Formats: sequence, structure tokens, C-alpha cells
Amino acid sequence: MMPEALNRAERQLLLTIAREAMEAAVRREPVPKLPLDEYPSTLQELGAVFVTLTHKTVLRGCIGALDPYQPLALDVQEHAAAAALNDFRFPQVQPDELAEIEIEISHLTEPKLLDYTDPVDLLKLLHPGVDGVVIKDGHRRATFLPQVWEKVPNPAKFLSQLCQKMGAPPDLWRRKHVDIYTYQVEEFHE
Repeated sequence: MMPEALNRAERQLLLTIAREAMEAAVRREPVPKLPLDEYPSTLQELGAVFVTLTHKTVLRGCIGALDPYQPLALDVQEHAAAAALNDFRFPQVQPDELAEIEIEISHLTEPKLLDYTDPVDLLKLLHPGVDGVVIKDGHRRATFLPQVWEKVPNPAKFLSQLCQKMGAPPDLWRRKHVDIYTYQVEEFHE
């Protein structure tokens, strides 16, 4: 089930929160304290997001949460700052890059466990371009947002690359029954 759709004003407010948090973090300043009680109720409710940063269309950071554990506005703020400074795949965003960083927010539904019998069945249950996918094996897990289907449209390759992201062999999903969850997102950007 999709989260309640955000209206244009709520989306803009979340993008502003993300921008201010990212800029403060990069400049090593405290992130602004949010007046949650003044925000619309949709931004006060628990929510999970991924914040993606790009610089001239090149990925610069992407961090988020799969499960809601704090108000949506705070989740956006926390993950915008973290995407700028704490995505181990990239060097930290620098102050001279800030003007050219574009922010994208993906508001997630709750991940649902797929019930599948074998790898062929699993491939039939995935909806390319629609589903975000989480793979979990023991304590390891990784996710790809639905937007990743644009770059990896083949479901088998998608799952193989997701295994590699988790630090597992690419064919793990074929050799072993792993937990696979799917979710959808409401995506918006600057």
C-alpha cells in the first residue's frame, strides 16, 4: 500500500528541510531544529525515506531507512545530512559542490515479504520499474530503489547486482532461498 500521497506544499517543505540539512552538515554547522508541531500531520507521522544526491547527474550519495521509526520530516533531515557525509561509496560532499547538488526524496511504503518457491517463481513476482527490492540473508541486507530498474531492467541481473551490493556472490539468489521484500515509492526532486 502506498503511503498517503504528499501534496505539492508538503513535498516542497521536505525538499527545503533536506537542502538545509545537507548544507548545514557539509558546512559542519548544526542542522536546524524542526518545529514539528507546526508541520502538517503527514510530516509528523512516522515515515521512511531515501535521500539521493546527484551532482551533474552523477550519484553523490544515497542513504535512507527501510522501516519508519521517526517522523517523516526528521527522517528526511537525518538522511539528507547522512547522504552528503556518510555514504561510504563516495567522498563527502564539499561546500563548493552544494549549488550543483540535486536532491531526490523517495518516500517508501512498508516492505512486504515475497512468498516464492524457486528462482523462476521469484522473477515472475517482481515488477520492474515499480518495485523497490530488499534482499536479506542472515544479518546482511541490501536494497535497490525502483529507480534502479532504469539502469538494470533485467530482473535476474537486478537480483544479481543486489546480491553483490549485499556483499554476497551474484548468484546467491539462485542457489539459496533468501528473503526478498518489495516496496514502492513516491519520488520527487528539486
